[in-house]
Amino acid sequence: MKRLFRPIYLQKRFFMILTALIVGFVISYMVPNLFGALKVLFFVLVLLLIVDIILLFASKGKVQGHRILTDKLSNGDENPIQLQLMNGYLFPVKVKVIDEIPFQFQKRDFLLETKLPSGGEKMFHYQLRPTERGVYSFGSLNIFAVSPIGFLARKHTFGQSQEVPVYPSFLQLQKYDLLAFTNRLHEYGLKKIRRIGHTMEFEQIKDYVLGDDIRNINWKATAKRGQLMVNQYQDEKSQPVYSVIDKGRVMKMPFNGLSLLDYAINATLVISNIALKKQDKAGMFSFSDKIENRVVAERRSSQMNLILETLYNLETNFIESDFSRLYVDVKRSLNQRSLLLLYTNFETMDALHRQLPYLVAMAKQHLLVVIFFENTELNEFAHKKAETVHQIFEQTIAEKFIYEKKLIVNELRKHGIQTILTKPEDLTVNTINKYLEIKARGLI
Repeated sequence: MKRLFRPIYLQKRFFMILTALIVGFVISYMVPNLFGALKVLFFVLVLLLIVDIILLFASKGKVQGHRILTDKLSNGDENPIQLQLMNGYLFPVKVKVIDEIPFQFQKRDFLLETKLPSGGEKMFHYQLRPTERGVYSFGSLNIFAVSPIGFLARKHTFGQSQEVPVYPSFLQLQKYDLLAFTNRLHEYGLKKIRRIGHTMEFEQIKDYVLGDDIRNINWKATAKRGQLMVNQYQDEKSQPVYSVIDKGRVMKMPFNGLSLLDYAINATLVISNIALKKQDKAGMFSFSDKIENRVVAERRSSQMNLILETLYNLETNFIESDFSRLYVDVKRSLNQRSLLLLYTNFETMDALHRQLPYLVAMAKQHLLVVIFFENTELNEFAHKKAETVHQIFEQTIAEKFIYEKKLIVNELRKHGIQTILTKPEDLTVNTINKYLEIKARGLI
């Protein structure tokens, strides 16, 4: 019996009419002539309730629902989720949809409402933005069907628990791939870098065509052929590019839902793909108190999958990072001069000076790019209008920290270390620009 009544839910319309009848019966004690009419209305209500039960539970067909998920979700991006609804009843129904989305989103007010004609079908689209990597569990898809009478709703449950992994931002990876293919990279802030000098490898001698650089004319070949010939160059290839991710406590700071570590992970995925497209070798490793998650720089077809899986499984411990251990490992394991993109964060000059000797030592053997972050919340706070003396004092402190970030950049550059000071949301674009600049200048 309990199982029979479990999917039945009385609706607001039924309670409103029932309440009106109860009030009417109370009034009929003072106005006896109303009692007969109210009695008839009560039996009509009971009859309609029975008809509603028959329509929803005894008639042919029922409402069908299906949740359509991708194989994996992209961290930090809006991921599309689809719900497919079908009405198998012989009459139109009003439906309410409650999808049990993963607890990580802390979204407890999910509700969709629509009307479906008999035999009708409808697709719903909504989006979810995960901010943590890992496995997310979807619960049931609950659909409440209401007949035209509207006294009852029948609950239909579909799609038992589904688990979907959340990977580093592969949607961002696809976006930059598409923009590069359609030559629209400038729309997202990517710059065209002017090449300086001959920083490329010789490829071949070819006939001169209008637009070729006249500085590349090969005069010996021109004399032999009797027509202008030019040297053609190509970018130097097979250069190791390593993304070095600091997963210590300084990378725990959150911005717009994502930690600095996750911004670094997403940028690593994109820059590794671009390096491979440029015929370079892409690799990565992470560090805190020890070196972990190592992927040796290679240029093979499976390299991106290997990097993606390594980034997905990158576990954080958020303890103090040991730059001396990083230096020792780089000196021992990287024999070829490489581009090291070091994702970390420095808030004060004191924090930099503790690690500066190790950074300078690494920069002697490799091309080191130190990438750290602006505190965007401090920037916003510093530009607000101060109304009290206390707020002026707080803004002065905030401006001091902002200025100290600029001093850190100058200190690193003074020691010949390339730097990127970036907003977290601009990290990927600024890292790509720096990589393209380094390639154009032939620094590695």
